[in-house]
Amino acid sequence: QVQLVESGGGLVQAGGSLRLSCAASGDIFRINAMGWYRQGSKTQRELVAHVSSGGNRYYTDAVKGRFAISRDNAKSTVELQMTNLKPEDTAVYYCHADGYIATMTVFHSWGQGTQVTVSS
Repeated sequence: QVQLVESGGGLVQAGGSLRLSCAASGDIFRINAMGWYRQGSKTQRELVAHVSSGGNRYYTDAVKGRFAISRDNAKSTVELQMTNLKPEDTAVYYCHADGYIATMTVFHSWGQGTQVTVSS
């Protein structure tokens, strides 16, 4: 139905920056929210940031002021610019999108995940 492909993870030192990208493809009619979740080795998957089709943004408290989410509706892409990274940001980051496919069926799709590792 709808595929999400992520890129941009990697290894960075504390204080560094990374940019994650995610592109949606498939028989898409409309994408509502697009966002990023993360899951550490000892934590549950948590919402990091998301952006609505209208541009409303949400950030979890732990990343406010450090991460910025942006979206290109025409290209069905979402990016997460991460700055001043901390070791506690280490996790697998997953892109998520929801909306409708051409048959007006609701979809909720996940990317495959991309590893972000921040060394101290």
